Amino acid sequence: MKKRTALFLSMAIGMTMTLAACSGGNEQPNDASAEAGEPAGETKGEGTSETGAVAFPLKERVTLKAVAHRPPLAPSDFNEQPLIKELEAKTNVHIDWETIVETDYLEKRNLLLASGTLPDFFFSGRFSDSELVRYSKDGILIPLDDLIENHMPNLKAILDARPDIKASLTAPDGHIYTLPQGEEFGSGQEEIGANPDFLYLNKAWLDKLGLAMPKTIDEYTEVLRAFKTRDPNGNGKADEIPLTYIDNFWTGDIGVLFGAFGVPDKTYRPSNPTYIDHLNVVDGKVQFAPQQEGYKKAAAYLHQWFAEGLVDLDAFTHDYDTYFARGKTEDETIGSLIWWDKNDVVGPERGEHWVLVPPFEGMVVKWNNGGGFGRDGVTITKDNKHPEVTAAWLDCFYEPTMAAQARFGPIGVWFEQDASGKLVPKTVENPGEFRQSSAVTNGIGLLLYDHLDQVDYIEPRAAQRIKDSVEMYVPQMEDERYPNIFFLDDELRTIDRLKPDISAYVNKMRAQWLLEGTVEADWANFQETLKKMGIEELLAVYQAGYDRYLQAQK
Repeated sequence: MKKRTALFLSMAIGMTMTLAACSGGNEQPNDASAEAGEPAGETKGEGTSETGAVAFPLKERVTLKAVAHRPPLAPSDFNEQPLIKELEAKTNVHIDWETIVETDYLEKRNLLLASGTLPDFFFSGRFSDSELVRYSKDGILIPLDDLIENHMPNLKAILDARPDIKASLTAPDGHIYTLPQGEEFGSGQEEIGANPDFLYLNKAWLDKLGLAMPKTIDEYTEVLRAFKTRDPNGNGKADEIPLTYIDNFWTGDIGVLFGAFGVPDKTYRPSNPTYIDHLNVVDGKVQFAPQQEGYKKAAAYLHQWFAEGLVDLDAFTHDYDTYFARGKTEDETIGSLIWWDKNDVVGPERGEHWVLVPPFEGMVVKWNNGGGFGRDGVTITKDNKHPEVTAAWLDCFYEPTMAAQARFGPIGVWFEQDASGKLVPKTVENPGEFRQSSAVTNGIGLLLYDHLDQVDYIEPRAAQRIKDSVEMYVPQMEDERYPNIFFLDDELRTIDRLKPDISAYVNKMRAQWLLEGTVEADWANFQETLKKMGIEELLAVYQAGYDRYLQAQK
């Protein structure tokens, strides 16, 4: 109880400065009414000042309905989060939350849209570009341009200073329908999400068996076989799992190892499912990985791992919970894994004897359009009766210290404040897993390098990841990547018509080839089926978008 009280006290201290930015841009005079929390100036209606801007706290409470995705470890009611409680107290805006665990989010969000039962806003929406265009044309999602201009001073200042971010948000019709979210961690090939899939190896097992770090895919295969047959955990049981991963996930996918055959495979990208599946760019030409010979060779080679029992068959059904539990059994049972951060899976204590595997000789490391900023953030619906209040409330999360607390965790839990008021990260055990429970969401707020004087948001493991990637992976990384293009209306219609079926077919066949090893027999028919499904038309759209992007850089 004392610990909980201390948390709320630290939050109250930290929020005094933070929530000043939620006053609708009106500075309060130093008088009794201001100290009591009354908004500056005369207000009209529900809390609008004479200038037209929303002023907090509102004189009359407003309740808004929101739908949000949440990590599995987060509380189901965001109103239990100290940050949201304090924000309600300061604004007099109450949020009626419907939260959906992120693995089920898109399916349930789509059911809500189909039923016509709309919240006031999606926090965040995770709408693809084609969905943004479709739902904005249908009037379900409203344009946010005027709301940003008149009621979101924090976000407006960011977009004025960063026209690149504003351009990435702007739909083909010239309007903005979704709020940005993300953190600035490096750029280009050195961006933190450029390669989300690190291959880690249990060096304690490697040393026990007298094996060297593998330098080729064949040497790695021999390591997997040794882990399978030579009882490296020493318990006398055949319980070792040489390799575990999560199939077709945003991180942890085996497609990174396809690069050992010259054709890295990029799979599921929740931040923008419109375009990223299986695409590479070589010498300015967009390529579909499953059409390349290297892809066939990779599928045939990796099948032998499955045939010999070297791979975790639960890879096709893992979620966060089961994957993280895989590395924390009483007897250590896994020998290598693919993931963002080893400690998420094995825990920090075991993580000390887990090491990164350098890319194999001749391997092409994939360069994803990952990390950085996304345009899959908050959207406001047509049923919202208080869009100005909603926009002003959401703008609180674009003040840097609020963005940091929402995306990572509150002061006293994830951050501390130094003497100058700057937020600095605390040392937390297993930060990847801890962030799931401490953060409100990763679907709103922007943290930029310009904010580092206010928030040291680059946690040690992020800095280490960038360092590891630059030193180890960037030298063998692809020279080009497919950028975050906002396609034209007709292009989006083509993508929406063709891509879902093509992606589903490719992912189904890849899983079949890994498990059953029929790629050689299926290859010709597979290629013919892709053509019948419209792959050439789809790639023409991607190429046109990429050519337009290159031309704009000149």
